[in-house]
Amino acid sequence: MSNKSEQRLPAPYAAMDLELKVRDYECDMGHVVNNAVYLNYLEHARHELLQSLGISFAELAKRSIDLVVTRIEADFKASLTSGDSFVVRTAFERKGRLRLAFNQSIYRLPDNKLMLNAVVTGAALNERGRPMVLPELEEPFGSGV
Repeated sequence: MSNKSEQRLPAPYAAMDLELKVRDYECDMGHVVNNAVYLNYLEHARHELLQSLGISFAELAKRSIDLVVTRIEADFKASLTSGDSFVVRTAFERKGRLRLAFNQSIYRLPDNKLMLNAVVTGAALNERGRPMVLPELEEPFGSGV
């Protein structure tokens, strides 16, 4: 994982690489990573990126704020197999005042073969389930309008 100073890009973007390894139980009967598992990899990388920006899911929950996924577009290019090392590259940007977008790719290591491209869109919801501006994003990303 890159250090914090390397993760930040000029507003309205932030990016991070997260290295992981395929575990046996993530594979299906065809000996490849099950398609649903890729979504777990992407989610873990998004959480790590937000954490690096000082956004804690636990703290948001205490304030009755939920970060939710509203759309996932994923293009599967090739399959990871048990024991493969890979990197999840995540770039984050605000889309207007309320939407958050994560552009994510998974590359197998060490050959850097593209395995998946995805765009994950989400939003912050208040205690009434209504979209809201996440205050933690105002300083690093500006108003986003």
